[in-house]
Amino acid sequence: MTPHSTPSKADFQDLKAVFLNCTLKKSPTLSHTEGLMKVPQYIMHQHGVSVTPIRAVDYDLAPGVQPDMTEHGFSHDDWPQLWKVVQAADIIVIGTPVWLGEKSSVCTQVIERLYAQSAQFNDKGQYIYYGKVGGCIITGNEDGAKHCSMNILYSLQRLGCVIPPQADAYWNGEAGPGPSYLDENSGGPQSKFTQLIATFMAWNLMHMARLLKSQNLIPRDPLEHPDSRDAGGDGRARADDPDAVERRSADQPGEREEHRHDCDLPDLHADVEAEQRHPQHAARQAQIDQHAGETET
Repeated sequence: MTPHSTPSKADFQDLKAVFLNCTLKKSPTLSHTEGLMKVPQYIMHQHGVSVTPIRAVDYDLAPGVQPDMTEHGFSHDDWPQLWKVVQAADIIVIGTPVWLGEKSSVCTQVIERLYAQSAQFNDKGQYIYYGKVGGCIITGNEDGAKHCSMNILYSLQRLGCVIPPQADAYWNGEAGPGPSYLDENSGGPQSKFTQLIATFMAWNLMHMARLLKSQNLIPRDPLEHPDSRDAGGDGRARADDPDAVERRSADQPGEREEHRHDCDLPDLHADVEAEQRHPQHAARQAQIDQHAGETET
């Protein structure tokens, strides 16, 4: 089935996308995950996005959560080389097969290595993944796709990526052993649902990346405030200075007290006690107690 490719007025020519395929199979072995990843890759390429596919298992990635693990006892680490591609990308898509209901071990390792850079800053002074969008592709011949998507998309947003609507696409076969996505008679490439959600994902990733890159909607610093003050005197409470907020609160106790008053929540315990004093509550509780006694008998 040919992926949907709807004309768009948006210009995506300056966008870059990296597709991190976390199959367990080295090249050139057939990867079913790669087969489905090609659907959004095709759409993006057709509309001017620079697409770079990477099969992570083809590289020697040391385990760890540091930018370069050769500085932490390992003799070799290809991650710094791959990071250059990821850093330049506006769109990050992670693809993985499902094994025993979980994402692949390679996928876990890739996410750990992505995490290594999460404390760094980009050229706008934001955390390094701010302004990037994330999505995922899942393939398997049983179940687990939604579980894997939930885990991967959470990880990407926790790093700092923006997750647009419908940012995942998947294909699962029937329960039990059976054909995988690209196998003959699997029905995967012919699945209207799978092809449609892969198309949604491609367009939503492109449009969100375009919006973020054009308008820079995310603040340079989440703690930025017009009247914030820190020791540096630049009028900003730095995200990398956790004591700045506490200093600001200590310097302006009146404002802190007013803010606390504005955020007062209702006394939920009082509401519960009032409910328990209501005559109907006593009647309901008696019915519950009676039913419990009959059940035990």
